[in-house]
Amino acid sequence: QSVLFETSVGDIIVDLETELCPILSLNFLKLCKAYKYNFCSFHNVIQDFIAQTGDPTDTGKGGESIFHQLPTSSPAYQPTPYFVPDAVPTSKLRHSAYGTLSMAVAGEGDQRGCGSQFFFTLAENLDYLDGKHAPFGRVIEGQDTLGKINEALTDQEGRPLRDIRIRHVVVLDDPFDDPEGFDAPEQSPVPTAKQLASLRVGDEEDLEEDGDPDELARKRRERDARAQALTLEMVGDLPFADVAPPENVLFVCKLNAVTTSEDLELIFSRFGEILSCEIIRDQKTQDSLQYAFIEFRNREDAERAYLKMDNVLVDDRRIHVDFSQSVSKLHDTWVYNRTGGRAPPNKSGRSQPPSQSHGSRQRPPH
Repeated sequence: QSVLFETSVGDIIVDLETELCPILSLNFLKLCKAYKYNFCSFHNVIQDFIAQTGDPTDTGKGGESIFHQLPTSSPAYQPTPYFVPDAVPTSKLRHSAYGTLSMAVAGEGDQRGCGSQFFFTLAENLDYLDGKHAPFGRVIEGQDTLGKINEALTDQEGRPLRDIRIRHVVVLDDPFDDPEGFDAPEQSPVPTAKQLASLRVGDEEDLEEDGDPDELARKRRERDARAQALTLEMVGDLPFADVAPPENVLFVCKLNAVTTSEDLELIFSRFGEILSCEIIRDQKTQDSLQYAFIEFRNREDAERAYLKMDNVLVDDRRIHVDFSQSVSKLHDTWVYNRTGGRAPPNKSGRSQPPSQSHGSRQRPPH
């Protein structure tokens, strides 16, 4: 029911309304699980309105549901790229809160449906979107990231002049069985040639193009190098590609913001000796990001804790426990930060740093 987006300007964690919107949630979670959102840009950002993404073509015209991407032999296969979203009364789900997660609905009349594109609301009380698009979740962490996206300078089409992209997606909790024929890749696929060609100015780069020709040429070379590095990161070559996360480290998420590392260590210590227990916090605000890593001395102790503690109430929040292999990118970053920027060696012995509409743009109307 929870998904973490690692974007080029910060992280966003969303919770889904899986009971009210099972079809929307299943489609979204399986698209995430299949890495369909990796490398997607925020192609349509309207200040104090919406931030739209989820189109692998980066044109605002693409994006297919997971049901259309299944084998035709699957009972869940749908012949059209779009599906009819759950019918939820607006009295239960509305575009009323900042950070509402909503699926973009394309088409008219009987042809209306959802593919893969979605958006976050950047203001409250956007009631005129109710009945036109399909809210199915909300941002629970990363409002500061939404703020950065909201402040982005954009072109006439609404696309940020500095690239803002989804770099990685981590499914923290998925209550749905995989549809028959669903086959998720073991790692992030290589970005397509079209995606690489669509790269724009890096998010830390000066937008000013006037100046010395030699300096501009140097900046272009640096931009190309950054694009190459981002490609490597997307396919997993930079963030400890050859290092498997250890089997004695647990990943704990959906924590209460008031829970401390000391509290968590005390609770889990009954299963065995703990070498480290750390709740991850925002680097600027030091607010809890509501997930943690717990390192046991013995693998067997970690396994017992995993079996006993998943879905247990801690500080009035039902936590989710898994092994860190399931979130290897987060684990790599945690190790990198703990070691002061010294990554574990790879197999060669060298250290590595971590690193829809039907033919028209799917834009929620003003």
